[in-house]
Amino acid sequence: MLELHWTTLCLTQKALISCLTNLSRGAQLFKKFKKIAAATAAAGLLGLALSACSTAEKAITEADCGTEGAFCIGLVTDIGKVDDKSFNQSAWEGAQQAATENNGFAKYVETQDPKDYADNIALFADAGYNAIVTVGFLMAEATTIAAEKYPDVKFIGVDQFNGGASANYSGLIFPEDKAGFIVGYLGGYLTKTGKTAAIAGGPDSIPPVRKFIEGFVAGVEYASQEQGKSYPKASSVYYTGANAFNDPAWGASTAQQYLDQDVDVIFSAGGKTGNGGLARTAQKAGAYCIGVDTDQWDTVPEAQACLVTSAMKLIPQGVVALIGQVVAGTFAGGNFLGDVGAAPYHDFDSTIPADVKDKVAALTAKIISGEVATGVAQ
Repeated sequence: MLELHWTTLCLTQKALISCLTNLSRGAQLFKKFKKIAAATAAAGLLGLALSACSTAEKAITEADCGTEGAFCIGLVTDIGKVDDKSFNQSAWEGAQQAATENNGFAKYVETQDPKDYADNIALFADAGYNAIVTVGFLMAEATTIAAEKYPDVKFIGVDQFNGGASANYSGLIFPEDKAGFIVGYLGGYLTKTGKTAAIAGGPDSIPPVRKFIEGFVAGVEYASQEQGKSYPKASSVYYTGANAFNDPAWGASTAQQYLDQDVDVIFSAGGKTGNGGLARTAQKAGAYCIGVDTDQWDTVPEAQACLVTSAMKLIPQGVVALIGQVVAGTFAGGNFLGDVGAAPYHDFDSTIPADVKDKVAALTAKIISGEVATGVAQ
């Protein structure tokens, strides 16, 4: 049986161990074959492992920025903080998402003083970052200058209209008046006192701020006329101090002044300043508040008692789309028009009459399409 066993092995390995003259020699050669086969298999597994490592994408770190194959995104905030729970935070979320989707790296720097705009941008540009996102209308001039100085870097200016010829600079702009109009229209149906107001966390010299507020006022008026009522024009106030978008105490005290005047719907828009107004309004039973930029139900939970909706700019989506163009090599500068809308009603969904929700939905479609004009100057 032993002789038959070895004969069979010799036959099955004939291609590798030829012309065996005796079983002893065959046994020796077979042992050698097993060693070679084991070594070959090990080498093959090692090759597969090395191949897998070579095809897996290496995580990009800050140290890689400026080197070949690394994609890095820098974000510079305005004087509002990156955790403002609205505008700057939305842009940063977009930058982070774009970095994740493109195996890149993202970092931000917070501007403490407007005089630091250029230096903060240069921190990223000089380090070889591929795309730099600057946040806010007030950074437009510094971004324009930087785009000319660093032609190989792509710049995305949130809320900045690019009126120049720089192909490496794209403004990310929004029709804020449409979002403001939609939430103002809702407010015009929700108010019981007929008194509504808008608190702006920045000055009216900033077009996006002005368009939000004027859109809200126009939306309230449209709802008032539609109902055959003569509500007073929605009141509005703009922040004019040196700490725009970052003064929650002013936002809170201004909201309280309105509440003391029986205003029961308040649109509080503008970074941490606006957040202060939302939080104060939430302390008044029966009052409604409206957030801005993002769905502030998620970012300002202390306002949920009054937060019926938010006038949204889809900033993260716009940032992701433009950075996608940079990666694809299709970025052409100019201006990119982002989308707007209104946030869900959340806990108020069951308390808002169905016919009001239907009216808001119908009006929203007409506003977005342009069938109904807001009447707000652009």
